[in-house]
Amino acid sequence: MSLQVEKLEKNMAKLTIEVSAEELEKAIEGAYQKNKNKISIPGFRKGKAPRKMIEQMYGKEVFYEDAANALIPDAYDKAVAECEEEIVSAPKVEVTQIEAGKPFIFTAEVALKPEVTLGKYKGVKVDKIEVEVTDAEVDAEIEKERERNARTITVEDRAVKDGDMTVIDFEGFVDGVAFEGGKGEDYPLTIGSGAFIPGFEEALVGAELNKEVDVNVTFPEDYQASELAGKPAVFKCTVKEIKEKQMPELDDEFASEVSEFDTLAEYKEDVKKNLTSKKEADAKNAKEDAVIEAIIADAQMEIPDAMLETQQRQMVEEFAQRIQSQGLSFEQYMQFTGLTPAAMIEQVKPQALKRIQSRLVLEAVVAAEKMVASEEDFEEEVKVMAEAYQMEADKVKELLGENGKKQVMEDICIKKAVEFVVENAKEAKATKTTKAKTKKAKAEEAEEATEE
Repeated sequence: MSLQVEKLEKNMAKLTIEVSAEELEKAIEGAYQKNKNKISIPGFRKGKAPRKMIEQMYGKEVFYEDAANALIPDAYDKAVAECEEEIVSAPKVEVTQIEAGKPFIFTAEVALKPEVTLGKYKGVKVDKIEVEVTDAEVDAEIEKERERNARTITVEDRAVKDGDMTVIDFEGFVDGVAFEGGKGEDYPLTIGSGAFIPGFEEALVGAELNKEVDVNVTFPEDYQASELAGKPAVFKCTVKEIKEKQMPELDDEFASEVSEFDTLAEYKEDVKKNLTSKKEADAKNAKEDAVIEAIIADAQMEIPDAMLETQQRQMVEEFAQRIQSQGLSFEQYMQFTGLTPAAMIEQVKPQALKRIQSRLVLEAVVAAEKMVASEEDFEEEVKVMAEAYQMEADKVKELLGENGKKQVMEDICIKKAVEFVVENAKEAKATKTTKAKTKKAKAEEAEEATEE
């Protein structure tokens, strides 16, 4: 096998890969052996016709496609290993020569890892994120817990109230005539859910059990059934069942049932502590994102389209694997959402671009700061992975192999780069709105740039 690399514009390259005529002959013979049982030739039983007879009848190219498909993957992998450039996309393959007795030649157009010119990455300015948990947020979190622990009870001694869970019979009429699809029996309806057209649920408030009530509504102008759009209607409704949520009392007993604490005061304090921890984690992530975005904005790099497309497809494949692990096939998800694979690939384009840019600038920081991952770093990461996957550390190492270890070491360096740029960032006072820089601020930045 021989390889030629031609650099193209926008960080693209064309690999011209040549495989010997002898290897092509072996692949053609392999294609013949694989397919001979499927081919009928007059005068021969299936599988017994000589290759030359098949080639005479169907053309000498009859086995070329299968031969090429057999040769390309291995030859391409060898070319990638031999190539000194770092390839960052799937190849666009084109066969340029395939003929028995001659070398097999094909090209692979690929994206190369772009060079990154870093701008400012130390001392990046970002807004400071204040972490504060209010009493209202604590109360809202506790209210969610009360909702989760609420009981549903049947009510028989009062009329319908907002928020009730009802079971109703109904039939709709327009101009005194019942319309198709306007009738339902034993229909579950939560008042205030917005499941019915505007005005319907509100009109049921005050309705009594087992007593027919007229509900007067007007269908919206954009209603899906055009023959009903904009028309007034009367629904004759009977409420057959009323249920309500009975919330637990907010007291020490409730606190002891939903937590490890004996008093409501202790429980509230723990809720506040957990909310604070979550907000601090969110603030940390937001700061990291802001710092990296600022570094990207001040860096120079040209992302090849093929690299971006490869990342988009990879992200969609990762998403498909996640939903499949939850019991839903990718095809089912497409049906439910009305999306197509092409639309989803386009949808993830901004995230894919950010993922590429983030990785590239952080790798550039690793190189600029000469960061390395030690064996101790690797052992610690393996320990974390072993705990996450509930397996022995030696088993994790075995599964990783040398290539996996290399990837883990690179990821450790990326984490170090993130920590470095965040630790060296400067926090400005947080503002509620983005304001234009003052002349003084601009002058100070110019002065800092001169000093650097």
